[in-house]
Amino acid sequence: MQFQSDWICSQTQDLFVVSHMMQVSTSLPLLLLSLTLLLLHPVSLVHGGHVLAFPGEFSHWLNMRNIIEELVKRNHSVTILVPDASPSVNYNNSRDTAKFNFLVFKVSYSRQEYLDLMQELMRFSMYEAHLSSPLQKFLKTASWILHFLDFGRQQCDGMLRNKQLMATLRHTSFDVILQDSMAMCGDLVADLLSVPLIISMRFSFGSVFERHCGHAPAPPSYVPLAPLSYNDHMTLSERLVNMVIYVGSSAVSELTWKLTLDQYYREIKGTPSSVCETMGKADVWLIRTFWDIETPRPTPPNFKYVGGLHCKPANQLPEDLEAFVQSSGDAGIIVASFGSMVTNLTMQHANIIATAFGQIPQKVIWRYRGEAPTALAPNTKISDWIPQNDLLGHPKTKAFVTHGGTNSLYEAVFHGVPLVGVPLFGDQPDNLARMSRLGTAIVLDFNHLTAEELAEALHVVTNQPSYRTNMQRLSAVHRDQPVTPLSTAVFWVEFVMRHGGARHLRLASYDLNWFQYHSLDTGAALLVALMTIAALWWVGIRCILRQCRQRAGREKKD
Repeated sequence: MQFQSDWICSQTQDLFVVSHMMQVSTSLPLLLLSLTLLLLHPVSLVHGGHVLAFPGEFSHWLNMRNIIEELVKRNHSVTILVPDASPSVNYNNSRDTAKFNFLVFKVSYSRQEYLDLMQELMRFSMYEAHLSSPLQKFLKTASWILHFLDFGRQQCDGMLRNKQLMATLRHTSFDVILQDSMAMCGDLVADLLSVPLIISMRFSFGSVFERHCGHAPAPPSYVPLAPLSYNDHMTLSERLVNMVIYVGSSAVSELTWKLTLDQYYREIKGTPSSVCETMGKADVWLIRTFWDIETPRPTPPNFKYVGGLHCKPANQLPEDLEAFVQSSGDAGIIVASFGSMVTNLTMQHANIIATAFGQIPQKVIWRYRGEAPTALAPNTKISDWIPQNDLLGHPKTKAFVTHGGTNSLYEAVFHGVPLVGVPLFGDQPDNLARMSRLGTAIVLDFNHLTAEELAEALHVVTNQPSYRTNMQRLSAVHRDQPVTPLSTAVFWVEFVMRHGGARHLRLASYDLNWFQYHSLDTGAALLVALMTIAALWWVGIRCILRQCRQRAGREKKD
């Protein structure tokens, strides 16, 4: 491989430096021994690889950023393909431009239009969904999905119909493409450039991408589909709902793809193609969860679970924040955050939460954006940004009030901090339901939340040792891995670069059509064989009976 010669040269230089420092003899036997030990040392052979990244937005970008920053530390070059209307990826930031090479392409929608769509989704989920009928929820969700697909289609046009950009990509030698599932057409670019593909994702609705495109089995009898908040021991009614979601999400997704994206893929490639066909060519799927909170299930060998890849030990707090934390005394502090996307808390809800914080003995550090609550108590410090990981890792932190986003959830698991959860949208109800079943969280309803209820939940979580004990046990399971989740993710990116893909991990099912995959052809063959045998038996029996009747007739005449 093209990187191996550079690696051998650099490692040979390191060998001579080490030999000089240790004053090792340069005799031939010792030199051969040193070279042998060097070759056996488990160091990556990939140096100077080139990664093309398709980031998602918001928390998706934060997850991918951890991976690509680690790749840069390992001497790889990272190019990020990003639309100019991205609300999350700051491609003009001098600190980021020093690390990454940004390729910015134009799209016809604005950053504000994208943000408005996301705010509309959150507003409906937080304030209207509980008052809506199932039909209204379905129509609203369908409308949002169609708008999101429209934005995605414009992103695809901005890349694939930009001749100059595509020429630049073709003339650049990329070793792997890393695509977040929220970013569209990265798989199509990988197919056009014949570059290995790695997909990073948390989940898809109904687990359709994983099931249909990744061929990851999900038996609906014991695998609850995302984002249902069931465990793997479902009741009859839950299994019924799960089956309806299983069939319904598959049918709706396939129909949507065929009416929209499949035709687009065929048009761009000029050959028969589909979304699942190109996504199914991914060499590795990085799934951003782990078996600490995930229920066991069968998985293909190219699915790698890397939940908590952003987690890390806590750093020292800024002096002013440390002084506030220390002023809490033995009571300790409560950390509160509803994520970076939530900026539309009503004053009524903000005052309910602020009133509850004022009723507890702990000091509170609350990430809050917007007009300050009128009921804000002296024990509560609000800020539009907090060092959340460092606060959760502080020994004085007693509990974490959270919306239940996956990133926040894993930081709490990593540091062993029990939760009071108030889910707002997306996968948050499912995430917090899992934590509640594990005895690490109390979950409250946002739309029926009262100050007394929140204060009581905080009192229980901070004073009943079982919540912290259960969370610390979960933290021990999460940390007890051969290597960190980030190292696992980076290893597989480098593995794909070293070997030009990971085709040996892909299931043979990708080479089967749908009736072969479901064994309909063998079933039909067996049915025909059984029917043929039954027909032959029937014919044989009729012949025997006919002969018996004829013999009986002759004997009667005689």
